[in-house]
Amino acid sequence: MSANVLFDAPGPKARVRNIIYSIVGSAALLGGLVWIVLRLNSKGEFEGDLWDIFNYTGIQQNILDALVATLKVFALAGVFSLIFAVVLCVARLSEHKPVRWVAVAFIDLFRSIPLLITIFAFWVGLVGDMTPFWALVIGLTIYNGCVQAEVLRAGINAVPKGQKEAAYALGLRKTQVMATVLFPQAVRSMLPTIISQLVVTLKDTSLGFFVLYPELLHSARLIANNTPVNGVYPFVQTVTVFGAIYIGLCMLLSSLATWIEKRGRRTKTGIAVAAAAEPAEAPGVLDPSAPLGPSAEAETTAALPGDSSADEVDKKD
Repeated sequence: MSANVLFDAPGPKARVRNIIYSIVGSAALLGGLVWIVLRLNSKGEFEGDLWDIFNYTGIQQNILDALVATLKVFALAGVFSLIFAVVLCVARLSEHKPVRWVAVAFIDLFRSIPLLITIFAFWVGLVGDMTPFWALVIGLTIYNGCVQAEVLRAGINAVPKGQKEAAYALGLRKTQVMATVLFPQAVRSMLPTIISQLVVTLKDTSLGFFVLYPELLHSARLIANNTPVNGVYPFVQTVTVFGAIYIGLCMLLSSLATWIEKRGRRTKTGIAVAAAAEPAEAPGVLDPSAPLGPSAEAETTAALPGDSSADEVDKKD
């Protein structure tokens, strides 16, 4: 039985038990899905007319516009939150206590406040008049920037202290140590967590529904409420289609994270060992066939057994 520090390989009984649990769990999941499908079918949710509304050009254009609006908010909020996270992380690790205390208070405050309240506060004009677009972007930036700052701080603290001390010993300033030694390793080690938080940022764009921003969830509500088919409102169909869009976007982000991580593993690291070269002041020293110089010959002769000077010393003794 092989084992490592974090995991003990299961024995024969444990493997059988795991197989039984897997079969029972899969059967329960499959049974639940079958029950949901039969339930929806009994209510006529799979009728073609209810699904045919997504073939309308107007609805397709509405979905496309909502998708573009969602991606626009996500792109800005994702980039701004990462930049803001770097600033907060540097302030959080600052040696100046006032700067560090302000960063800690800011991070703890906005991580504790629900994101919807932050977005709504910007939208109603507590800090000035804002459009729903910028209220959503700034709210997402602040909240996710605070979370990403803590992620980066954890990654920096995980870097061995010897690397930072070696960088300082080479004469690098703190800014150079942060930019060239600590942050690259922190980003590489915490990349899965960073991408996971970006997925959260993408899903949180749906909170724009509450500030009347025309993103995917807002568009889904309009379609479901304003497109009845034979007296039936297509809520199930709309949720299914828009849920599939969200799932597809999140899977694309996860695939991007996997690709970046694999590419990072293939990156060549370390310093190649230089080949041995001839010393500049004594060429030919490494060549055994090269003739010896006068001083070297004298030293070699003095070291040989039977030397006259050595014999005289022996006789005196």
